[in-house]
Amino acid sequence: MKQSPRGETVLVHAQRQANWVVTPISSRTIANYAPGTNALKALTTLPGVIYNSADPQGLNLWGQSFLMHGFDQTQIGFTLDGVPLGSQLWNNNNGLNPAVAISSENIERIDVSASAGSEGAASISNLGGTVQFVSRDPSHKAGARIVQTFGSNEMFHTFVRGDSGDLNRTGTRFYVSYARNDTSKWRGGQDQFEQQVNAKLVQPIGHDSNISAFFDWADQAMQNYQDYNLNMFHHGGYGIDNLEGTPNGYEVAYRLALAANGRPGGAVPAAYQRLTSPYTASFFDGAGNQQQYFGNIHADLALTDNLRWNTTAYGHSSYQIGTVTSPLLSSTTGAPFVEQATIPSTQRFGILSSLSYSIAGNEINGGVWYENTKFDADKRAYDEPLLEDVLNGTARPVDGMHLTSPYRTEYNQIFNTNTFVGYVQDTYHLTSQIALHAGFRSVINTTRVGALANWEPYTRTTAIAGGDGVTTTKPFLPHVSGEWTFLPGHQFYFDVANNVKVLPVAGYNGGASPFATTQAAFEASRAGLTSETDWNYAVGYRYTSHIFTGNVYAYHTDFSNRLQQISTGNPNNPYTVIKNVGDVAMNGVDAGFELRPLHGLSLASSISYDHATYSNDVTQTTSSGVQTYAVKGQQVVAYPRLSWKGQLAYSLHEAFFHIDAQYIGTRNLSYTGDEKVPAYWLANAGIRYDLTRLLAHRLQTRIVHKVTLDLNVYNLANEHYISTMGQNGFPLTGDYQSVVLGAPRQFFGTISADF
Repeated sequence: MKQSPRGETVLVHAQRQANWVVTPISSRTIANYAPGTNALKALTTLPGVIYNSADPQGLNLWGQSFLMHGFDQTQIGFTLDGVPLGSQLWNNNNGLNPAVAISSENIERIDVSASAGSEGAASISNLGGTVQFVSRDPSHKAGARIVQTFGSNEMFHTFVRGDSGDLNRTGTRFYVSYARNDTSKWRGGQDQFEQQVNAKLVQPIGHDSNISAFFDWADQAMQNYQDYNLNMFHHGGYGIDNLEGTPNGYEVAYRLALAANGRPGGAVPAAYQRLTSPYTASFFDGAGNQQQYFGNIHADLALTDNLRWNTTAYGHSSYQIGTVTSPLLSSTTGAPFVEQATIPSTQRFGILSSLSYSIAGNEINGGVWYENTKFDADKRAYDEPLLEDVLNGTARPVDGMHLTSPYRTEYNQIFNTNTFVGYVQDTYHLTSQIALHAGFRSVINTTRVGALANWEPYTRTTAIAGGDGVTTTKPFLPHVSGEWTFLPGHQFYFDVANNVKVLPVAGYNGGASPFATTQAAFEASRAGLTSETDWNYAVGYRYTSHIFTGNVYAYHTDFSNRLQQISTGNPNNPYTVIKNVGDVAMNGVDAGFELRPLHGLSLASSISYDHATYSNDVTQTTSSGVQTYAVKGQQVVAYPRLSWKGQLAYSLHEAFFHIDAQYIGTRNLSYTGDEKVPAYWLANAGIRYDLTRLLAHRLQTRIVHKVTLDLNVYNLANEHYISTMGQNGFPLTGDYQSVVLGAPRQFFGTISADF
């Protein structure tokens, strides 16, 4: 084991990248946020990392995004205990979000490797690094933990966990936890609900081996926040949202849809009349619902003193529903809109196996990963009732959380994907001060797609993508890194890697995928389809002493064949083109420090500069001919050139206080950079008080081992800002309804008890 400067335990094992380029985020950092908060939010303390969300906890997965050093969440590898979590889109075809894979209270740490990533990570999208979650083991002592949180917007979060402790001499032990999160939306109507069960069993074998099993079930039912564009942000105020659950919401949405279609009885609310696109500013309904079943069995076996065998078998079943009331189509009842439901579902299974051998200063590791995934992309339409029938009580609007029978399947595609990855790596300790790492990975990925349904009034084409699939083959992706400790506390390291993101899978108009287009476009592009690849180069310097830690991290990336979803038209049914926007050249640097001048006092700050620009202009065929867009030299969409982070923490006796702040610079919404999202400042704070000693003295009981009281405040200055970008794609030029607002100031209070 190696102790990091903050005292966090970093376990060095062969399936993780060399530890000098891995930054661990411990459970203590995660605990600084309100319980139930998406653990990805804790990573915003790292330089170059940006997490965005529509709600303060980051549980509304449609309105969240994660970016790191110029890469978005679809270009970063995510795993939990080594098991792949997939591409991180809302309609994730091969995984699930960390927030629904494990309760944040059950996470031991998060290992983050920026830029180069790790050849041992089970990911086929890790162009820009890896984020690897490690779950907590059951405790050796029997006990329980109860956490109760109350917050703004009637937020109510409960977490309960019970540990069996060691059940026998071999150390068999398990835990089971249940989490429930219920909150009203901070704008609009309705609420957002999630519940989750985790369980983990550990069975030691001998003194240095074990078998473990992990299970996760998650259930989400949430009304989403309405997407904004910049015109709505500047001229529509901060409160526009979908109308479900608001007074006379169905009538307002109904008359707005009539106006959009030029039918009698239409009306545009006064608050929308300054908007350039008032008819899509609000829909009646926009909901998200999902059920996730996820688990694995893992064996970590010491075959000899120097040889270890790790094998994990896993399975995952996912069912999701995303609804929106679209004014683009009329119901067969005569209502001026329909309820559209996107229904992606996934069934996948896989196995990971590796051998690790230590000899003569070498840590040699090799392994394989195989996964089969079946993904069903289905979209359906449901009739909405006439307004007069709703008003007289003879009919009810479609409930997006409890759908019945559709009147039409708009499209249906079935994907079957097989993935095989093999890798070999070695870390050689040349001396006690110098270590070198070298390895490579091989990737084969094949996807076949079948088009089972296509309704032309919706898709506007006679055929969507189907037929023979495509294969990505990359037999040699090298990775080299090294570390030199040249003076006490001084370290220099470098990292170089070649990575690939296989051609992504998405249903029609559902993402930056070659399968998300028409059959004609798919056939025309098939011969020239090229996966995204990059070369990442990074160097770093780190200094560590008792009172000071400082680091500088510089990186360069040559990115080839960047695929982007370019969207125009109504976000309910956009005209989507999947374009290869060419190469991207990226240069960046992070610089940061942590100062510990007094016992219990810590001050940290970092600044990041990322110059990531497109290397080519983009041409597109339109009805008026071929048009060239001046994209060359523009900063990549959604990622700022400049960002800053700062944290202050102080503990005194039973009290602990922390505050963190970040500055996010301007970001491009359009590829040509003519529309930019404004910069913003954001600050959060929290205070924790340990009541254990006080209560033990007053109650004279040993049943309760620890009791703490927490208060967290998000967005201290009540900043109005744009958070997530690009959930509906990005335009080549101009404005587009594809951004999400960040939550205003929020308060959370928590009491927790350990038994």
